Amino acid sequence: MNVLLVEDNPGDVRLTQEAFKEAKISIKLDVTMDGAEAINFLRKDGEYANAVTPDLILLDLNLPKKDGREVLKEIKTDDLLKRIPVVVLTTSNAEQDIMKSYNLHVNCYINKPVDFEKFFDIIQKIEEFWLTTAILPTMVRP
Repeated sequence: MNVLLVEDNPGDVRLTQEAFKEAKISIKLDVTMDGAEAINFLRKDGEYANAVTPDLILLDLNLPKKDGREVLKEIKTDDLLKRIPVVVLTTSNAEQDIMKSYNLHVNCYINKPVDFEKFFDIIQKIEEFWLTTAILPTMVRP
């Protein structure tokens, strides 16, 4: 399974990597640190020409260059990308962010806990549901 983590906080990247190391299945985790880089990765532009299309995207909302809302909108309006499940994983619990994300067709919205143990537990639950239980579409990988 291929997961793209779009996250600008190195600490959260490290925690996510550690949590996925404990996964029940083999997971390749790619990381982009801003929204513009995420779109380049997904569209296989420039240095990402050989990037593998992810089976799941974990997306922070508050990103540099292009925020997560813009990234989500681009993903969900692109015929080649819109079937990839996107889980927003963010510290924002603002109702407007939740509503906007669902209006943009996010598949799931999760408030990122600040506690290490709870964060680790959330990542394991994401892995358990999205990568083990749910049946995901087969992505065409050129």
